Amino acid sequence: MILTVTPNPALDITYALPRLRPHTSHRVDAVHEQAGGKGVNVARVLHALGRPTTAVLPLGGATGAAVEADLGRAGLSGLPVPLAGGVTRRTVAVVDEQDATLLNEPGPELSPAEWEALRLAVAGLLPGSRALVLSGSLPGGVQPDAYAGLVRLARERGVPVVLDAAGPALTEALGARPTVIKPNAAELREATGLDDPLAAARQLLAAGARTVVASLGPDGLLAVTPAGARRAFLTPPAEIRGNPTGAGDAAVAALAFSLADGAPLPVALSHAVALSAATVHAPYAGRFDQQQYQRYLTRVQVVPA
Repeated sequence: MILTVTPNPALDITYALPRLRPHTSHRVDAVHEQAGGKGVNVARVLHALGRPTTAVLPLGGATGAAVEADLGRAGLSGLPVPLAGGVTRRTVAVVDEQDATLLNEPGPELSPAEWEALRLAVAGLLPGSRALVLSGSLPGGVQPDAYAGLVRLARERGVPVVLDAAGPALTEALGARPTVIKPNAAELREATGLDDPLAAARQLLAAGARTVVASLGPDGLLAVTPAGARRAFLTPPAEIRGNPTGAGDAAVAALAFSLADGAPLPVALSHAVALSAATVHAPYAGRFDQQQYQRYLTRVQVVPA
């Protein structure tokens, strides 16, 4: 089983329309709601791949109930941590023919007791887990080093960890030595102040990450380990239009199942590039086009960086 933790889940709402224009009214062609948050998207991808997974997430209020109901409809195994008074947030993605625009609510604050309940839920599931995914922002009320505690918990039990976070949630966890971190280019720059992705990734490696896999958009992935650096990308390059929401989460899912399988890094990177590209073809986060995934796998090139 692969365990995913989403400390700040959401009810994802997607509006589809031909073209988004600021400062005017729009007619929406279609509306879709589903359980969301980065770790939930990862769990959805893993489930579609036939990988056993359990999603741990705090839920509260009417939106929390809607998230839990959608997890059930999707057949996703979830372990909700009830919130005493907080209400699960919503996110809105406005998707047109060119790209997606995201509006993310901040989410509820968690009390120390609620975070401890989440931590205990994770601890109880780790013995049966082959990998742990920690994804997304930390909610209000939770200390910036909260992910670090979960990383240490997993390391004590010999479970590899993929961490996908930004800001202090990322940097405070580096000393706990997560197995893989997956920042994007902007998060690399924010964490290090460096514009060069390779130099930034090496700095995060020196700070404690055991492997850094950075997503660079159309330029693919950059992976840095103590043994060296590699780039993984589609060849020939392809301009993929669609909904990029969740593409990074698909890459995290690929890294997680590769860790669970003990796959070599080049294999993990190939699946991460192909799966994230295939996700752009799908209308909603956590979904992907299976045929495109298999086709992209044959086109990924992994080279020294």
